[in-house]
Amino acid sequence: MSLPEAPRINPSILAADFVNMQADLARIATADFAHVDVMDNHFVPNLTFGPQMVERIQATSPIPLDVHLMITDPDRWAPGYAELGAASVTFHLEAAADPVALARRLRSIGSRAGVAIKPGTAGESLYEILDEFDQILVMTVEPGFGGQGFMAETMPKLRALRQEARRRGSDVWLQVDGGISESTIAQAAEAGADTFVAGSAVYGAEDVAAAVTRLRELARAASLES
Repeated sequence: MSLPEAPRINPSILAADFVNMQADLARIATADFAHVDVMDNHFVPNLTFGPQMVERIQATSPIPLDVHLMITDPDRWAPGYAELGAASVTFHLEAAADPVALARRLRSIGSRAGVAIKPGTAGESLYEILDEFDQILVMTVEPGFGGQGFMAETMPKLRALRQEARRRGSDVWLQVDGGISESTIAQAAEAGADTFVAGSAVYGAEDVAAAVTRLRELARAASLES
């Protein structure tokens, strides 16, 4: 599978119409990945999709899946999502017993391995193991619910991760998730993000395809200026 070039726009289907999921997946065909938030009502206080639903989304989606696991015990459960064919599987550093072993397992199955950190988790905790991952997700809201406001105070952490990746010669993707919109995406792109999860900003737009294009253009312009 050829990988899309940055900046990548990954609409969160948490903002889609669950009753008309197939139609809402078709609406984001011009995006790069469909971002699928898996929540277990334990690691975060919300419940969304499980493996069976993700399997159906995988079979229906016109674009690859970017699965974000907000669950306990990802060491046990994350490989199953890779086995379903998800292009990328991201688990939380705070929940994993052995993040390096898990990342290697995901890669061996054929998925890109991602690791996510909450707003309160230091980016430095990833520096020594950065090369084990294909993607780092810096949460720009507290995980668990859509529609939250963008936390600009996470930008120094993102910027430092980008600097560390460059220092190491790493091509790891830096993703942001939470409150990404036309008014905030430039901040994240300037700080070093190249992959953007957007829910309401895409699905809340009258023209979903135009919203994806606009976000991509704003991110590209900001990254060129940084």
